[in-house]
Amino acid sequence: MKINNGRKMELGANWIHGVLGNPIYELASANGLVDIIQENKPHNVFAALPDGKRVSFSILQEIYDAYFWFFKRCEEYFLCKYLPPDGIDGVGQHINLEISLYLQQYPPHERDVRHKIFNYLLNRETCISGCNSMDEIDLMEIGSYTELPGGNIQLPGGYSSILGPLTKNLPADKILKGHIVNKIRWRIASEVNDLANEESVNGEGSDSQNQSPARKQKNFVEVECENGKLFRADHVICTVPLGVLKEKGRELFEPPLPDYKLDSINRLCFGVVDKIYLEYERPFLNPEMTEIIFLWDEIDRTKPLSERWFKKIYSFTKLTETLLIGWISGEEAKYMESLSFDVVSEQCTKILRQFLNDPCVPQPKRCISTSWWLQPMTRGSYTAIAVGSSQVDITNISHPLYANPMNSKPSVLFAGEHCHPSFYSTVHGAYLTGREAAQLLCIPDTPPEVVLDVEGTADLSTWIQVS
Repeated sequence: MKINNGRKMELGANWIHGVLGNPIYELASANGLVDIIQENKPHNVFAALPDGKRVSFSILQEIYDAYFWFFKRCEEYFLCKYLPPDGIDGVGQHINLEISLYLQQYPPHERDVRHKIFNYLLNRETCISGCNSMDEIDLMEIGSYTELPGGNIQLPGGYSSILGPLTKNLPADKILKGHIVNKIRWRIASEVNDLANEESVNGEGSDSQNQSPARKQKNFVEVECENGKLFRADHVICTVPLGVLKEKGRELFEPPLPDYKLDSINRLCFGVVDKIYLEYERPFLNPEMTEIIFLWDEIDRTKPLSERWFKKIYSFTKLTETLLIGWISGEEAKYMESLSFDVVSEQCTKILRQFLNDPCVPQPKRCISTSWWLQPMTRGSYTAIAVGSSQVDITNISHPLYANPMNSKPSVLFAGEHCHPSFYSTVHGAYLTGREAAQLLCIPDTPPEVVLDVEGTADLSTWIQVS
């Protein structure tokens, strides 16, 4: 979505996660969609308490460093196969245990501000992981995510620009929009005639009029759409998001998905992460300030969401001098989606005035927030491995469906970020699973015959050397 100065508000995926080995980055750089040389802009944060008092950078850096190592220790459970402490199943539980031990070295009056910084980092982590609380993320599996080196890269033209090189060789009439799928019937069989076309001994073609047609069974997939259209295909690659599979996976397929698939779909987490954009008529922040961090008190979960949803917004980052972006996750994000842009705008202005201790912070001229939970074609944002689930569940979902065990190719294949065991939650994970599914279908049913033709080797005897 464009704003007045031509800059785009990216409502969907925000970054290319990593450079080395990332096919999306390679595709973007090969087509001139990103700058090969990334400019390192200074990042100056303003971290404030609810009363408007600023926290020194040295304390902020101290807690950042401690949190970094707390999180690294969580990842080691997967990488080194350690056993966690008794009763500790979630990442949040483990980090909070580390926090409590860490804060014991300080007198009570110095603990509070440090605890607030840890809370901010955990709230930020829920947006990175895609969950409501880090307690939901399985401690033994958090290390299964593979981070590619090179940092996070943004596409200046928005993520939709990547569709250009991907679709340039596809005829426009082959990309159908507005076809909501109601049903995928994947075990339909029909009998077809198969006239043998054998050559006779004397080299003449056989007489098809005198030959009885053989009958064999062929499987196909039928896709029924809400608009009444019906499509038949030999194979279907299903890229329906995990959120939709959670909501409609049981009735979307006929026959239903196997129980092991449905169980894995239910076990995994599909979190809600939303953005809030605030656009202003004129700059009002210090030009050197790039991010305002809100160090809230710990959220009281017993209070209704209407009184606490905004406390999940952990910061606002400056995209331009007149455009800010904030992030929110989980149940609070779902609640925010039910509010009008005006209500969100008003509450965000109150937050900025409170933490900046400035009653003159202006109202934005425009507020836009995303609604990935309410979108029927997503029902969330991206996948995380919840407590009790594992990489095995991702593998289970990605398993193709064979209408007949004798078939050489599956009827239905699955792709999407929720189908990659180590790149889940990323665009490159979705891309790689789609490419793998397509490559599987492109493999010939029978491998080509390899004939070794070596000059001067008319028979086997020429290969035998007599000593």
